[in-house]
Amino acid sequence: MKFFYTFIFLVVIFVVNAQHIISGTVMDEKNKPIPGANVFIDGTYDGTSTDEKGNFSFQTSASGNQILVISFLAFDTLKIVINIDNYKDKMFKLKESVNSLDAVVITAGSFSAGEKSRVSVLKPLDIVTTAGSAGNIIAALQTLPGTQNVGEDGRLYVRGGEADETQTFVDGIRVAQPYGATTNNLPTRGRFSPFLFSGISFSTGGYSAEYGEALSSILLLNTNDEATQNKTDISFMTVGLGLSNTQKRKKTSISINTAYIDLAPYQFAIPQDVDWNKPFQSLSGETVYRYNFAQGIFKSYAAFDASRFDLNQEDINQPNKVRVNLKNNNLYFNTSYKGNFGSNWQIFTGLSYGYGENKIGINANTVYNNEHAAHLKFKLTKKLSYRVKLNFGSDYFSTKFDENYNNTFNTGYNTSIAAVYTEADIFFSKKFATKLGVRASTNTYLNTNSFSPRASLAYKISKDSQLAFAYGNFEQAPRQEYLKYSNDFKTEKASHYILNYQYVKNSRTLRAEMYYKGYTNLVKYDTQSVGTNSQFSNDGYGYAKGLDLFWRDGNSVKNLEYWISYSYIDTKRDYKNFPAEVTPNFVATHSASFVTKYWISDWKSQIGFTYQFSSGRPYNNPNESVFMNEKTKSYSNLSFNWAYLLTQQKILYFSVSNVLGTQNIFGYNYANTLNANGIYDRKAVTPTADRFFFVGFFWTISDNKKDNQLKNL
Repeated sequence: MKFFYTFIFLVVIFVVNAQHIISGTVMDEKNKPIPGANVFIDGTYDGTSTDEKGNFSFQTSASGNQILVISFLAFDTLKIVINIDNYKDKMFKLKESVNSLDAVVITAGSFSAGEKSRVSVLKPLDIVTTAGSAGNIIAALQTLPGTQNVGEDGRLYVRGGEADETQTFVDGIRVAQPYGATTNNLPTRGRFSPFLFSGISFSTGGYSAEYGEALSSILLLNTNDEATQNKTDISFMTVGLGLSNTQKRKKTSISINTAYIDLAPYQFAIPQDVDWNKPFQSLSGETVYRYNFAQGIFKSYAAFDASRFDLNQEDINQPNKVRVNLKNNNLYFNTSYKGNFGSNWQIFTGLSYGYGENKIGINANTVYNNEHAAHLKFKLTKKLSYRVKLNFGSDYFSTKFDENYNNTFNTGYNTSIAAVYTEADIFFSKKFATKLGVRASTNTYLNTNSFSPRASLAYKISKDSQLAFAYGNFEQAPRQEYLKYSNDFKTEKASHYILNYQYVKNSRTLRAEMYYKGYTNLVKYDTQSVGTNSQFSNDGYGYAKGLDLFWRDGNSVKNLEYWISYSYIDTKRDYKNFPAEVTPNFVATHSASFVTKYWISDWKSQIGFTYQFSSGRPYNNPNESVFMNEKTKSYSNLSFNWAYLLTQQKILYFSVSNVLGTQNIFGYNYANTLNANGIYDRKAVTPTADRFFFVGFFWTISDNKKDNQLKNL
């Protein structure tokens, strides 16, 4: 028995001596204690929490090299190797987590809309519930600062740039033909319905090195990664019919959206300032297929659009109206895969193909053209740490364009552009982050190379506000109407400088942004219009500078959301056949929008108003000696919409644009020759109708019997 007690005593002494004390202090980067932090030896139950002074102490029976883990909410977890046998009291510092919701976000030059965006200026709902947008993504974006409302065109003009200076991408893959076909002074629409998209990122400048071939802006449309349930949407409208369906399975889902538009009934009821032979008609559809793997997702998107119209247009230089008969067919298809592999690696790869075909009859003449465009993309992302992420990848663009005039004259081109890029996202702290990148490309048709550095940074000056800056060089091949006649060009260039302030708190957002853009290598020609006899050069240049303001409030009044935007721009260009550096005719110095959305519970209704204003745009009066020296009257438009819930899943919808019937003028067309009084006659360019009325009935059939199409109206 004496031997037994002696053995137990020795074991106790051994166990006590085998215990080690691990102690220390946990502080933040400002040497302030962090109470409540978890401290433990990885793989064991040995650990404790820090006290109010950041101190900790615990015993462990582990020995040798071990991993000490220290974690606390809003801070990066610290894992450090310590030697238990030789450990001495230490002080540990935790860095603020850059993944927390109040961390800095680089915002200069970009607007985000989507549930996944940390700082959203718009919601996906806003893209299609804005009065006057009529379900057109582009029209909704024109209520944001930095855009120009060019009513006779309908495309997206950004900060002094023409519409072709903005590129559109679906799931990161380029769309070569993002707009429907049209003719002079008839506005077009974006090809894409908002039905299948979960988020939108709209860059007004200074965008990432991942994207190229755009002097002014990038519009990114992201399809839904997954469907929530099976459902069907049915639409009966004064302008046509719509049908969509979503089927969800365990790993796959597919969404299909189709629409038939016929403006004949509307144009019969509403007087038009256009002599139609056959009003606009279109049949369109789009689909998204998704397959979810364990470590990634495959998506396939396809869209088609077939449209036609026939009209007689007045031409001030022709004694009779000019008959224009246009038929357009368009197909767009892309596939993409995004997945994780290895240690913090992510891969993205995708391919797109677009085909556009136009058959245009102009009186007895016929113009036929078609464009084949493809984009191949590959991107790798490596997360080196919580604070450093590296992106690098490549793009390959291929475009083949052919045009035939009366089966006697052919023009066209075949070009390919290869590009590589690399970019690093670096978070120095929760308050300071930067994005540094560079893009290099080569154009085989122009035989030119480009090198474009990009940089942006953001600093959080308080819990709710931050400053951001962006700089970048951007290049783009000249437009189609030039390339089909010559390849003796350089790439056009623009340099962006953007300073941004953003404040976000309690559903309120304030953005203020100043910018400067310098243009070089713009295309000039020496003829009245572009043709085979034009002499081209890249001697054009210009600038754009201005201020954009945006305020959104969804908290001050119950059930009311509104935003106000204002833009001031000073821009001039010497390009095309301009004899001097002047402000182009698509630019208004001052632009403002006021958008409201209000839910009335007792009426089961959502109503909205949108008011848009812009100062007069310049135009050239050949009766004056100074080029582009006159301006139109200011533009004003008040629009209204009303969505009434008949039942939870049935909606009656009404909207009207230009409620007040304002007589807006977009510009003037002048005669080429003098009249008997020695004056050049003119004709005003005006909207096709004073107002646009729309009535629709929308019915949703879904598994949960709750979803409706309010978000799509």
